[in-house]
Amino acid sequence: MDRIGHWEGVYSTVREHELGWYQVKPNTSLRLISELGIGHGAAVIDVGGGASNLVDHLLDLGFLDITVLDISATALKSVMVRLGMRAAAVKWLTGDITQLKPVGPYKLWHDRAVFHFLTDPKDRATYVSILSNAVPAGAHVIMATFADDGPEMCSNLPVCRYSPEQLSAELGDGFALLESLRETHVTPSQGQQNFIYCCFRRC
Repeated sequence: MDRIGHWEGVYSTVREHELGWYQVKPNTSLRLISELGIGHGAAVIDVGGGASNLVDHLLDLGFLDITVLDISATALKSVMVRLGMRAAAVKWLTGDITQLKPVGPYKLWHDRAVFHFLTDPKDRATYVSILSNAVPAGAHVIMATFADDGPEMCSNLPVCRYSPEQLSAELGDGFALLESLRETHVTPSQGQQNFIYCCFRRC
């Protein structure tokens, strides 16, 4: 499957606030980040940031070293336009995470959009290898995926669903699970999608 072509098509034809995963404010992610007490000078990456407004809120909070990675150049361009002059304060990476190695090290790796789309075990292994190399000991990972009772498809693509224990097993012994919680996301069309959020510390 042409992943780049698929996501370029999505972001070229559907308005940001109509996307199924759209959040007016990413409250759960922001709460977990706040609880970690990460310094505002720490390097943070949002993997699969798409048109998410997490980056807006991180800038509002005073974070100084933010990277946003997404497979869709169209999605990232829309965020840059939205941010205006503030976009210059962010590092932008365009590419497939299984083929692009972000430049670390990062004190926080955030992913609410990518991992559950990796249905091929080889892609998941590649992702975990890249993550392990980019996040040093003591750093943190916040990962949100569809829960084990979440949808089986998203954006016309099959997805993997996880319990916290299953997600922890995917990341392996190099990551200690600190906290997990469930969230029912209400889509713009008023559907419901069950997510899990897991916070890990790199061992």
